Amino acid sequence: MTKFVFVTGGVVSSLGKGIASASLAAILESRGLKVTLIKLDPYLNVDPGTMSPFQHGEVFVTEDGAETDLDLGHYERFITTRMKRTNNFTTGQIYKSVLEKERRGDYLGKTVQVIPHVTNEIQDFVRRGAQDVDVAIVEVGGTVGDIESLPFLEAARQMSLKLGPNQTAFVHLTYVPWIAAAGELKTKPTQHTVQKLREIGVQPDALLCRADRRVPDEERSKISMFTNVHEWGVISMWDVDTIYKVPRMLHEQGLDGLICDKLRLATPPASLKRWDDLVHAVEHPEHAVTIAMVGKYTDLSDSYKSLNEALRHAGIHNRARVRIEYLDSETLTAENVDQLSRFDAILVPGGFGRRGIEGKILAARHAREQGIPYLGICLGMQVATIEYARHKAGLAGANSTEFEPDTPHPVIALIDEWQDADGSIQKRDASSDLGGTMRLGAQSSDVKPGTLAHGIYGPVVTERHRHRYEANEKYLQRLQDAGLVISAITQREKLTEMIELPTSVHPWFVGVQFHPEFKSTPWDGHPLFIHYVQAALQHQRAARTEATA
Repeated sequence: MTKFVFVTGGVVSSLGKGIASASLAAILESRGLKVTLIKLDPYLNVDPGTMSPFQHGEVFVTEDGAETDLDLGHYERFITTRMKRTNNFTTGQIYKSVLEKERRGDYLGKTVQVIPHVTNEIQDFVRRGAQDVDVAIVEVGGTVGDIESLPFLEAARQMSLKLGPNQTAFVHLTYVPWIAAAGELKTKPTQHTVQKLREIGVQPDALLCRADRRVPDEERSKISMFTNVHEWGVISMWDVDTIYKVPRMLHEQGLDGLICDKLRLATPPASLKRWDDLVHAVEHPEHAVTIAMVGKYTDLSDSYKSLNEALRHAGIHNRARVRIEYLDSETLTAENVDQLSRFDAILVPGGFGRRGIEGKILAARHAREQGIPYLGICLGMQVATIEYARHKAGLAGANSTEFEPDTPHPVIALIDEWQDADGSIQKRDASSDLGGTMRLGAQSSDVKPGTLAHGIYGPVVTERHRHRYEANEKYLQRLQDAGLVISAITQREKLTEMIELPTSVHPWFVGVQFHPEFKSTPWDGHPLFIHYVQAALQHQRAARTEATA
């Protein structure tokens, strides 16, 4: 029977519930337990697919094609269980399901209410996401006291009551601020948020006290007394220079032991050697490279969370520290594009909309003409295709119909039919809803022998997608005649998945229509990013040799 750990948050958001939940899952997994994680998001959107990256950060895509919260990326990077669409749901999905049932008559004429109908639906969704595991860690989004989170917290309370003793545990993440003027940490915000949680009917078993420094024993004792949490359950969670130190931090303070005792789980001791080895590798690089990320959402690094982590993972596997510098593509012009020459590699990530596109095209052209390693992901592949069409294939004014519907050469365009990750055939047109009309999830493509892509992936590449527009097959021959290599094509629709330049004309230039960053982990890295960082190191060495010649 699955046991549940509910992780809640208080005082302020962005304290790191996702990292805390993933770290606890990692420690429990190291004890031999089968663990999964579920994220409950309290907003009314059906999914984060149409939300601005500036508000929500990255949208993480699962193998089965769900657009989910970025915390699911943390989950996949910390544990071996792969996430599915059942591992993340929103208030919007809950109400949508409840209303559909009401319309069908499933409630037999009853008045539909938050309690019991909405809270029962939440519990059903949680159970569905927790099938076939020993422990499900359920992260409740938002903070205690938010009106949006109340149905989730009430559902968790009801589940705890229904399941009985030793079947659930509650972990509350809270903020302990340092007040510089007073020269001390203040525990009152934590006291108040736990008081609010207890008013709802939830008594936490453990408190994770976030602070910019260790919380001393005196403050921990004070927090224990005012929150009715045993002192050994008041755990300090201070700022660290890498998130991969958090599992050991929590383990050394006994969080996993506390949870196993509460849930009556008899397990071997935790073994965190792999985490220690990982931290050692992070802290002892032999090289360093600097990559320019030319994007549209550079004011919020969470917009590219998985991408940042994938680059760092590739750095670990190349014994290199990867420094990422963000350049706003809106500010990039023909007059200042030479600033890209100081970087060891250039990366253009995904995105939507016309803003900043010409700057991304300039970045792709500069990388191509100057021989700087280039990786274009999703939109980054599309702008590289547009750039090549304009300046090498003689297609003046080439563009995407996303940015210029009346372009004379639509080398990137909307396709109207494709096969989704679950095998179903999907259709769309320019008037389709934005939500849920993208090519999503894991799909396979054939890779052309003798290419860079084949050296990285072998004969078949299977990666996750999230996009609407595609390379227009009507222009592929023209582009190939001009020297562009189409190195991977989808097996059914024959859509372009990877492009590259021959190594005879450029050391490393690759564009991919998919999002490889979603499959990178610190343990295995990802072959595409590992090769990319290798190319950056080689470019760096070549530049140094040329400078000293």
